[in-house]
Amino acid sequence: MQQGSHLGGDYRRLALALLLVAAIGPARALAEPKLVEERASTYNNIFIYKDGADVIMTFGHNRRFYTESIYDSTDELALPVTYTRYMTVGLAYADAADNLLEVGFGGGRTAWYLHKHMPALDITCVELDPAVVDLAQKHFAVRPEDKFKITISDGRNYLVKSPETWNVIMIDAYRGPFVPFHLLTEEFYKIVKSKLKPGGVVVQNVEPTTMMFDSAVATIQKVFANVEVYDAAGNIVTVAYDGPQRPQEQLMARAEVLQKQHKFVYPLAAFLSERRAVKRSPGKVLTDDFAPVESLLAIEKHNRKLDEFSEPLAK
Repeated sequence: MQQGSHLGGDYRRLALALLLVAAIGPARALAEPKLVEERASTYNNIFIYKDGADVIMTFGHNRRFYTESIYDSTDELALPVTYTRYMTVGLAYADAADNLLEVGFGGGRTAWYLHKHMPALDITCVELDPAVVDLAQKHFAVRPEDKFKITISDGRNYLVKSPETWNVIMIDAYRGPFVPFHLLTEEFYKIVKSKLKPGGVVVQNVEPTTMMFDSAVATIQKVFANVEVYDAAGNIVTVAYDGPQRPQEQLMARAEVLQKQHKFVYPLAAFLSERRAVKRSPGKVLTDDFAPVESLLAIEKHNRKLDEFSEPLAK
């Protein structure tokens, strides 16, 4: 999820063009993306644009626009939005790679990338909005297959009801600018933790420019022994797990084995060189009884620099 501009009406395409420059760079972004389809669902105002070879899913919220997913129609293994590449780094942390759960589907490109590289990996994607899934299948070349399941459900409810456990849980659930509060609380992360297999890991995309970031990190730290971060060109990808901190050489060795087996377009080892440990966050822990999402987001630009809340781990 990339934060958008406060523009509406006739300026919507200009806002999208600015978002694309931020997300994928000026070399790829065209001046006037073409609107292909729009849909107002129960949860989102969804816009599908075409920008050259790129197909873009954008959500509108309170006269702002947020790019949720980009698909390069010339290359099904491309991940044009930088942070989605970093979401794959959790595979290097997990003790095994039998299955993976994604909470928040969007255009489905990150999960599909992993499915194409690792066809034996059992992937389940959970998305609240059926319109998002419908549009993703229509415009983003994703579809249910053996080992690639798409389920319409609230992510937290799905975790509570499912008897399964996973090696990797990826969380990228946004509605406009914010993660739904019930997917950011201590109680939620305790549920997530209970659904990890031994040696499992949680990977989450967290937007860093408001006070919500401090509280989100503080809440994850309350539940997991280790929280590490990756600066992903405007977004922060967090990796959380229990047990001793993973040595860098162990992660690099695991990444190299996976690379040899699956030939990832974006090698995991390249991301690991940017690994950082999170210092103790000053934010207030969010609970089901205290999750003031709106007030924390009211601070438009918190702008804490990466060095203020993290320290390098990679050598």
